[in-house]
Amino acid sequence: MKSVVKLFKLGSSPPVDKVDMKCKQGENLLCVFLFFGPELPQEIQNKHISKPKRCSRSEQKAHHRSSVTDDHKSFMQHKNRPHPGPAAPSSRAQISIAVYRGWNFFLLIPCHVESPFIACLEAIPHQLLASREESLFQSLHSGADLSHLNLFVLCLQMMKFAWDNYKRYAWGKNELRPLTRNGHTGNMFGGLRGASIVDSLDTLYIMGLMEEYEEAKEWIQNNLDLNSNGEASLFEVNIRYVGGLLSAYYLTGAEIFKQKVMELGEKLLPAFNTPTGIPRGVINLGRFILRRLYKPFDGLHGFPLVFSDHVSIGGLGDSFYEYLIKSYLMSEKTDQEAQKMYYRAMEAIETNLVQKSPGGLTYVAEWRGGILDHKMGHLACFSGGMIGIGADDGPAGQRQHYLDLAAEITHTCHESYSRSATKLGPEAFRFDAGAEATANRLSDRYYILRPEVIESYMYMWRLTHNPKYREWGWEAVEALEKHCRVDAGFSGIRDVYASTVSHDNMQQSFFLSETLKYLYLLFSDDDLLPLEDWVFNTEAHPLPVIRKRCLQEHGTMQDDGQTNLE
Repeated sequence: MKSVVKLFKLGSSPPVDKVDMKCKQGENLLCVFLFFGPELPQEIQNKHISKPKRCSRSEQKAHHRSSVTDDHKSFMQHKNRPHPGPAAPSSRAQISIAVYRGWNFFLLIPCHVESPFIACLEAIPHQLLASREESLFQSLHSGADLSHLNLFVLCLQMMKFAWDNYKRYAWGKNELRPLTRNGHTGNMFGGLRGASIVDSLDTLYIMGLMEEYEEAKEWIQNNLDLNSNGEASLFEVNIRYVGGLLSAYYLTGAEIFKQKVMELGEKLLPAFNTPTGIPRGVINLGRFILRRLYKPFDGLHGFPLVFSDHVSIGGLGDSFYEYLIKSYLMSEKTDQEAQKMYYRAMEAIETNLVQKSPGGLTYVAEWRGGILDHKMGHLACFSGGMIGIGADDGPAGQRQHYLDLAAEITHTCHESYSRSATKLGPEAFRFDAGAEATANRLSDRYYILRPEVIESYMYMWRLTHNPKYREWGWEAVEALEKHCRVDAGFSGIRDVYASTVSHDNMQQSFFLSETLKYLYLLFSDDDLLPLEDWVFNTEAHPLPVIRKRCLQEHGTMQDDGQTNLE
C-alpha cells in the first residue's frame, strides 16, 4: 500500500472544501492541514470537510460512506479534548488528529506563528512525511498519540538546514564555520577532507533525505582522496571515517563505501602493530609514522585499563568501556571476554567513582593521582545509555539496579542542562564548593553541539518508554533552535550560563552524525534501527549485530562458540 501526503495551509487558496483529496486505488492519502492558533479554524468547524474518496477495493465503498458522518462527529469531539501529551512551551506545535475509517486520514496541525515547525513543513518535500508511512498510518488508525510527530519532523528539518548550509559554504571541507560562512579543515584527520560528508551519510539515508544522500555518495566516489600525508588521530579517523563508511555500506549495500573503507583500513593497520596490541594514538597516513600518546599506569584497583594517573569514563576513556559492552552485544552476546571485562569495569566504576551529591544527584567522578575529583564531563553523560543497554546481561538480580543507575545518571546530566540559562549543558560540571551539576570555571562553560546527553535520552526512552525522556529531548531541541541556530547553520556557544550567547563559529561534524540522529531516533518508532539488531559506534554510526549463523556460514566461530577474530 503506497501512501501519499498532501500539505495545505488553511486560509490560502484553494479553500479547504475545494482541495483535491483524490487518490488512486491502492493508495493511502494523508492530508496535512496547517493552521495558526490554539483553536480549530471556523472553516473547519462550520464546514464539513469534503468526504474523502475511498482508495481501496470497490466493495468497501458502502461501508466507508456509511461511516463518514459518525467519524466526523468523532473528529469534532476529538479536537475539543485536551492534548494528551505533556504540558508544552508556547512555541510547541500541538497536533490534533481526525481519523476517518477506511484508508484516508487527516492530520490537523495548529501552530503558533513563530513556531519553527511552520518553516519545517514548508521546507521539506511532502513525501518525507510519508517516509515512515506504514507505521504512521497504523498509529493514526489505532488512535495513538502522535504528539511526538512534530518533533520527529523538526529534527529532520534541522538536519536539512545544517546540511544545506554546509553544502553552500563549506562543501568538501571538514566542517562549516556558519558565522563567517566558510569551511574548516584542521589537522585532526591527517589531511583527509569531507568529514561532515562522511559523518552525515547514514543520517541522511535514515531520514530519507535521498537527494542529499546521493550528493554525499557522489562526492565520496569522486572526491574522497585517501592518499593524504599528515598525522591523524587514529581514534577520530576510525570513529568518523571508518564508522561512517562502514555504516553507509551496511545500510545501503553500495560497493563504493566498502572500497573506500577497505582502502582506509589498510592505512590504519600499522597503528595496531605494537607489543600489546593496543594501538598508537597518532598515525601518519602517508608514511606509517606512529606516535604513542599515553603510557600505561597500574593505579586504581579493579580497572582493566588505565592511562597515565587519570581515570575517567569521560574523555580519553569513555569509548573503551562503551566498546566492551557493545562488542559483546554486537557479537550476538557470544564475546564472553568482552562481557566479563565490562562488568568487572562496572563494578570498579561503582566502587571507586560513582558518587551521590548532598542534593541527591548521582554522578561519576574522576580519579587523579589517588584523589577523587568531583567533576563529571559532558562526554561522560553517554554512560546513562551505556549502563542501560548493559542492564540485561550482568550478574543475576542486577538488572533493575543497573536500570536505576542509568536513570539516575541521565537525570543528573539533564540537571546540568536545566540549571543553565540556555538549557544546554556545559563541557564539565562539578559537585563541590556548594555547586551541584554546574560549571564553576569559565573554561568549562562552553557547549559545542555535543550529543552525549541526548544519546542517553534516546537509549533510556527505548528501554523504558518513560515520556520524560522525550520531554527532555524537546527541551534540547528548543534550546538548540533558540541559541545555536544562526543564519547559516548551527554553532556551539562559549558560555551556557550567559543570557546573551556568544557563538564559537563551528558546526561540528558530530552534530550531524550524532546529535541530530539521536534526536530523530528519540522521536521515531522503536523499529527504526531497533537496538536488538544494531549497535551504534562512538560517532553514532549504526553497525549490524553479527548473527551466529552468519559466522558459522563463513567459518569464523570457534568450537566453544566464541567469535574468532583472527
